[in-house]
Amino acid sequence: MDSIKLEIYRSLYTAVAEEMGVSLRRTAFSPNIKERRDYSCAVFDRRGRLIAQGDHMPVHLGSMPSSVLSAIEQCELGPGDVVILNDPYAGGTHLPDVTMVAPVFAERGRAGERKSGKKGASSSGLPLSHSPLPLLFYVANRAHHADIGGATAGSMGTATEIYQEGLRIPPIHLMRAGVLQQEVLNLLLANVRAQEERRGDLTAQLGALRVGSERLLEIVERYGFKEADNYARHLIDYASRMMRHTLAQIPDGVYEAEDFLDSDGQTDEPVRIAVRVEIRGERARVDFTGSAPQVRGPVNAVAAITISAVYYVFRCLIPGEVPASAGIILPVEVIAPAGTIVNALPPAPVAGGNVETSQRIVDVLLKALAQALPDRIPAASQGTMNNLTIGGWDSARGKEFAYYETIAGGMGARPHADGLSAVHTHMTNSLNTPIEALEYAYPLRVRRYAIRRGSGGAGRYRGGDGVVRELELLAEARVSLLADRRRFAPYGLCGGQAGKPGRAELIKRSGARKKLPGKFSISAQLGDRILIKTPGGGGYGKN
Repeated sequence: MDSIKLEIYRSLYTAVAEEMGVSLRRTAFSPNIKERRDYSCAVFDRRGRLIAQGDHMPVHLGSMPSSVLSAIEQCELGPGDVVILNDPYAGGTHLPDVTMVAPVFAERGRAGERKSGKKGASSSGLPLSHSPLPLLFYVANRAHHADIGGATAGSMGTATEIYQEGLRIPPIHLMRAGVLQQEVLNLLLANVRAQEERRGDLTAQLGALRVGSERLLEIVERYGFKEADNYARHLIDYASRMMRHTLAQIPDGVYEAEDFLDSDGQTDEPVRIAVRVEIRGERARVDFTGSAPQVRGPVNAVAAITISAVYYVFRCLIPGEVPASAGIILPVEVIAPAGTIVNALPPAPVAGGNVETSQRIVDVLLKALAQALPDRIPAASQGTMNNLTIGGWDSARGKEFAYYETIAGGMGARPHADGLSAVHTHMTNSLNTPIEALEYAYPLRVRRYAIRRGSGGAGRYRGGDGVVRELELLAEARVSLLADRRRFAPYGLCGGQAGKPGRAELIKRSGARKKLPGKFSISAQLGDRILIKTPGGGGYGKN
C-alpha cells in the first residue's frame, strides 16, 4: 500500500459521495431536501462494505449499510437496476427515510475493453469475455421525504404501530435494466401526500445514483479496477487500524451510564436507556442490556439505528481525518437485546427512534465515556431534533402540503470551550429551512425566529443556547411534534449545570395559550400559532 495513493483514493471515493449529494440537493423538489439537506449518499465495494460517505446525516450513514445488504440479499441485481426500500425491519430506519441502492457494473467499450497488451485482459484488471459484466461497486442514497403516507401528515405522528406511520416498502426494484417500473412508482405515489413533490424527490435520488455510477466508472477507467478495488479494501483496513489505535489510548475498564427519554408519547412513563462500555486493549464492547423494553409509542429504535449511533460516537473519538468506512465499527461489538427500545421488533412504531432515541443513545454513550476521557467529552447537547410536521390543504395554491423540519438547539459545552448556539448536533447535520423558502412553499408565516438567550447550562464553559421558532398557520392543518428533553434536561459535566429543557405552546388566534407536551398531534385552525423553544446544551465544569 502506498500512503499517497491511499489519500488520493480516499479523496476520490469521498468526492463521488459528495457529488452525488450535490446532484440530489440541486434537483430535489422539497425544501426538506434542497434547503435543509436531509439526505445522505455513500459508496460501497462489490461485497457491500462501506468505502466512503459524504459529510451528510450521521443517523443515515451508520445505518445505510443495513439497507445495502438487505437489497443485495433480497433482490437479484443486474446492470441498470435500482432497488428502493424504507422498511425499518428490512434494512431501513424509519419510513420517511427512503433508500435507493444501485449496483455499478463494468461497461463494455469503456472500462472493460481497453487492451493492455496482455491477451484476455483489460487495463482495468477485468477479464475480457462475453460473460455477464463484472460487478464493481454499489452506490446508495437516502432522503427524508416530507410525507410517506400514514395517519398523520408528515408521517411523524404519535402512532402505536408501524402500519399507522406510512407506506412500508420492502426491497423492491424501482428500475430494471435501466427501465423505470412505472407500476411500482404509481403504487408509491398513490399512498403519499403531495405526490408531485414526492415524484420530484424520488427522481432526484435516481439521478444522484447515476452520477455516482458514472464517477466510479471514470475512476476504474483511469486507474484500473484491480487497483481501485485494492485501495477500497485498504481504506477499510486503515480506518479499522485507526479505530483500534484510538481504543488502545482509552484506559481499560468498564464504564456505565443511563439516561431517559421523557416518555413514549402514549404514557408519561420515562424510557430508560442503559449502556455498559467495556474497553479491553484495541477492542470495545457496547452493551445496552438493561434498557427498557420496546414501548407502545413511536420512539422505538431498530438495531440499525443503535449501531449508527455507536458508529458516530466512536468515529468522533478518532483524531484527525479518517476514511468514513466500514472499518470504524469493526473493532466495536454492539449488544442490543431484541425486543428493547434499542432493537425493536415489528410491529412497533419507530418514527421517533431514528430522530429522538438515536440522540439519547449518543448522550448515554458520551456520559459513559466521560468517565474514561473527562478532558475530551462534551456535556450533553440539546438531545432532540424537535421534529415538527404540519400538513393539510393549501387552498391558495390548490394542493396538499406537508412541511417537515427539525429545529436546532444548544450544543453542550466542551472541556475547553463554550458550546455553540442554535445548531444541529450529533445525529443530525441538517440546516434550517430559510424563512423565504418556507413561506414561498407552504401556507405558513414565520412570526419569530431567535436565539433562546440563557437556555444554555452555566459552568466554567457555558452550554450553547437553543432557539425560539414561532409559526403562524395560514390554513387549517394537522400539526405533530416528536421531541424530547422536555422533562429530563441536557446534563452538564464536571460540575456544569444542565441546560434548560424545551417547551412548546399553541397560541390560538384569540390569544389564548396552551402548553403542549413534547409529543403530540393536534388539529389547528387558520391563524393559530405554534411556538417551539428548544433545549440549551449542558455546561462544563464549575464556575
